[in-house]
Amino acid sequence: MTVRRVVPNVQSSAVEESREFYSLLGFEEVMDHGWIMTMGSPSHPTAQVSFMAADKTAPVAPDLSVEVEDVDAAYAVMRANGAEIVHPLQDEEWGVRRFLVRDPDGHVVNVLGHR
Repeated sequence: MTVRRVVPNVQSSAVEESREFYSLLGFEEVMDHGWIMTMGSPSHPTAQVSFMAADKTAPVAPDLSVEVEDVDAAYAVMRANGAEIVHPLQDEEWGVRRFLVRDPDGHVVNVLGHR
């Protein structure tokens, strides 16, 4: 299993204020879909943080996102090991294939791959 990046997903009702605050630390916006906005380090592109009020296409907002090389293989591993799938594997309109799974402590992990 190859992990490409891990991004914390911060629940925020103040996305614009978060954008302003994190820009003071050197982050720049790399994605904004309205309901989720991601900021990244210009010098280290995989150093990112996302802010969201709610996940628009899943039943629960994830605590973190893990981008993997092969999301289908990750899904198969999680299912084979009895992990609780919170949101099934599917292609999303914004260009990712993903599923949500609950970790042993109850955190929801968004496992994704870009298409």
